[in-house]
Amino acid sequence: METGDLLEVLSADGLRLLDSLPPFDPSADIVRTVRELRAAGHSPELVAAVLSQSKLRARARAKFGEFADRMLFTTAGLEQATRLSVAAHHAGRFTAAGARRVADLGCGIGADSLAFAALGLDVLAVERDDVTAAIATYNLAPWEGATVVSADAATVDLADVDAVYVDPARRTRGHDNTTRVHDPNQWSPPLDFAFGLAADRPVGVKLGPGVDRDLIPADAEAQWISVDREVVEAGVWFGAAARDGITRSALVMGAHGTAEMISHGDSEDVATGALGGVVYEPDGAVIRARLIGDLARSLDARMVSDSIAYLTSDEVVETPFAVPFRVIATLPFDERTLKRELAARGIGRLEIKKRGVDVDPAKLRSRLSLKGTGSATLIVTRVAGRHSALLVERVEPAVGA
Repeated sequence: METGDLLEVLSADGLRLLDSLPPFDPSADIVRTVRELRAAGHSPELVAAVLSQSKLRARARAKFGEFADRMLFTTAGLEQATRLSVAAHHAGRFTAAGARRVADLGCGIGADSLAFAALGLDVLAVERDDVTAAIATYNLAPWEGATVVSADAATVDLADVDAVYVDPARRTRGHDNTTRVHDPNQWSPPLDFAFGLAADRPVGVKLGPGVDRDLIPADAEAQWISVDREVVEAGVWFGAAARDGITRSALVMGAHGTAEMISHGDSEDVATGALGGVVYEPDGAVIRARLIGDLARSLDARMVSDSIAYLTSDEVVETPFAVPFRVIATLPFDERTLKRELAARGIGRLEIKKRGVDVDPAKLRSRLSLKGTGSATLIVTRVAGRHSALLVERVEPAVGA
């Protein structure tokens, strides 16, 4: 969203018109809608701005629920914003640490600040991009204890805050720019600056889930979080915001609720073993946190192959930390054989998963020339060090699990 579009939406007429629109319907006749709004006397610029915002609000409901219906967004800001359920988890850490006033450095559109304020914390929200800061100001307006400033996070006076949350900007400057910056020293603020804030107060730092583990200080707690099987962040926590003795953890959120696996030190992998009747695909948060060995022991499972993040056992054990598949057939990874076997089973829809094998699932699916009404999942991986294809079916969780 450009600055002019934001000013259109933030005007009294813009906000009134935006709130008067029905929920965004992607199947609606957008041309007709534009024509009707123009006929009502609204300018082309205002109509374009509010319809764009209405569409963003609809997309935002997946992250913010009903809160989205009174918030404003930019495309990039929504993409990078913390989900409200995860932000509430961040806020809980600071309240448990006894914090009263938190600085949210790199607040974006204000997602984490919103959760902090909702739990009664005073918030100093800092965002360097003027457009995004204006949106955060609007989103945080209902909370008197929340203040937004547009500034470089590294220059803000933090004397009156007792905890800090940092989400370093890892993209080039601009509220809709998505070019990634890979050097931690070029992030805003730099990673060393963010970690250095932990010298005298509780600090949390939000990083991408693929962060180089060598960058994480030994005295911090690193927690990877997944939502509905998608790993959304790695959080690094210091001081009273970290938990005693916990070095790594995996927090998984989904239909099952919330579950966590923690480690107080190194987690050793289990040995490889014979392929059983069940294969488990660990949640990405468990994989990123390197807790596969702990998961395997909880399932009485073994590794399918060295350094491959699939586990196997003889019986299904339900767990929120992995998806179980029942093995239908074990096949050599040979396309002619696969094509023949899938055709014989009438498989027309095939989900392909792969680990440890250099193959493009989309191209492989095309070459298999699938026909039929059946569906299945194919896991292409190494079994005991050899390339194999496992034809499997998902094990559905028990009712209420």
